[in-house]
Amino acid sequence: MKKEALEVLRNRRSIRKYKSTPVPEELLDIIMEAGAYAPTAGGGQAATMVAVTDPEKVRLLSQMNARVMGSSGDPYYGAPAVILVLGEADKGAAQVDGHCVMVNLLNAAYAVGLGSCWIDRERQMFETDEGKALLKSWGIEGDFVGVAACILGYPDGDAPEAKPRKEHMIYKVK
Repeated sequence: MKKEALEVLRNRRSIRKYKSTPVPEELLDIIMEAGAYAPTAGGGQAATMVAVTDPEKVRLLSQMNARVMGSSGDPYYGAPAVILVLGEADKGAAQVDGHCVMVNLLNAAYAVGLGSCWIDRERQMFETDEGKALLKSWGIEGDFVGVAACILGYPDGDAPEAKPRKEHMIYKVK
């Protein structure tokens, strides 16, 4: 289903409860292509995406993220798919480029009928020996920093309502 760009931007919400239904590969590909076309500083493309859909690997990532928080809960809210966004450690714009990728991932997910949520703490996860070893075991070579994770899936319930926009958010100078 196609949605107009402004409708997507107005209506996308963070989803924190998912059905266990797997995300179809073709939707994952569309979402990641949108991420690949995010703006980048100087055209440097310092971000890298890693899609994880294997339930055991998603569970492991969730546990790693929870440990960073000192929690045993599921910070990935039962989402069946995770797109990790990493940045090339030697590029100064890695975090900014990764954040632009995240925004495109979130909006593209909504545009194709999926729910998503931005999850932090991936920086701490992939600073650890465990995180570095995990990437290496997946064949991801190089020096990367974690930026964030985009969790994906079909929402289990209604999306939350938008909060009213704050006053004095927009100014016009003529």
